[in-house]
Amino acid sequence: MAIQCSDAVGGCGGTAGHEAHTDAPAPDAPPPARLLPLLALACGSSVATVYFAQPLLVTLGERFALGAGLLGAIVTVTQLGYAAGLLTLVPLGDLLGHRRLVTVQLGLLALALLVAGLAPGVVALLGALALVGLLAVVAQTMVAAAAALSPPARRGRAVGTVTGGIVTGILLARAAAGVLADLAGWRAVYLTSAGVTAVLAVLLRRALPPGAPSAGLREVSYGRLVASTLTLFARHPLLRIRGALALLVFAAFSTLWSGVAQPLSGPPWSLSHTAIGAFGLAGAAGAVAARAAGRWNDRGLAQRTTGAGLALLALSWLPIALTRQSLWALAAGAVLLDFAVQAVHVTNQTLIHAVRPDAGSRIIGGYMVFYSAGSGLGGLGSSLAYAAAGWPAVSALGASFSLAALLLWAATRRRPALGEPKGER
Repeated sequence: MAIQCSDAVGGCGGTAGHEAHTDAPAPDAPPPARLLPLLALACGSSVATVYFAQPLLVTLGERFALGAGLLGAIVTVTQLGYAAGLLTLVPLGDLLGHRRLVTVQLGLLALALLVAGLAPGVVALLGALALVGLLAVVAQTMVAAAAALSPPARRGRAVGTVTGGIVTGILLARAAAGVLADLAGWRAVYLTSAGVTAVLAVLLRRALPPGAPSAGLREVSYGRLVASTLTLFARHPLLRIRGALALLVFAAFSTLWSGVAQPLSGPPWSLSHTAIGAFGLAGAAGAVAARAAGRWNDRGLAQRTTGAGLALLALSWLPIALTRQSLWALAAGAVLLDFAVQAVHVTNQTLIHAVRPDAGSRIIGGYMVFYSAGSGLGGLGSSLAYAAAGWPAVSALGASFSLAALLLWAATRRRPALGEPKGER
């Protein structure tokens, strides 16, 4: 007879380091062929909403009378909402099933985007963007769904495919936001996204299987479910290590993409919204890295992928530092940075999901809190650094985050980690 106690939310006590839990049965066959591309498209569209403001920061600052040092607040408030959603909404995927949660969140996200596009003042805008961040975590629910619906031998590729959609969404967010802002103003960016999000909610309602909560979670309260995320990270060193790497990696990522609009919009370049947004397409290598990293992880090369990615991330700041002298240097650095970030990110997600597949939504949600914290830190730090000492200070900040991540990986790569999947190299 199965015991339904706290097993499902982190263990029934027992001996230290040995949790009792009910593993979710692994699927024998991959999900329908059309489902993963649709999830990738929806993930990209959802996460794009968090990044729309980056090429528009200067315009939003002028429209709402925000100084250069406060532009990072637009990015940070969205990331704070995102962090809150990761802790409060993503874990519900283990309790409610993915189809219901995904479609409801997408519908609410469409409403939040509509409010952002119609915001009359800075308070309304920041409030709407906080809600956008809160609800955009539906992308992580969809990552967890892709992992849960795939057999273990193909899980890395499934996560890589969906994460590739996220990378593409981030890149197109900047390009699309720039084009729409130049053609129809910044409000058109959010209003158009609201319509697209509503359509995707309907499509996924039809495509996703109904699903069910994990067997051991049927009697678990929402409060215990959310609290169990902290328990999981307290018990598994691998989750904490990979979370810390995510914080530093995405702090470096946000330092570049939250700050680059300022030097590109001023002398000597004075680029338009469209040109600044299109510049993000230089990072299209990130989508390639996501798929490649998924395959490498399925082959047991997680540590090698992580080390190579972090070394590449640190090196990317050498050409990025030359942005004021050469746009080609910035393009080269952006390619290296985005490739490195996504290789590490896919590796992290594949490894942490394997620790407790039955708690996939909670683990992905908890991990992404580190991502969000890093993104907010990089966004705010970038604007403050630029206001204090210009682009050299921004480059130094991004390089510092990157080197810290590389040093953390080097210090922990051979440390035995309780719960670490066997075969990680």
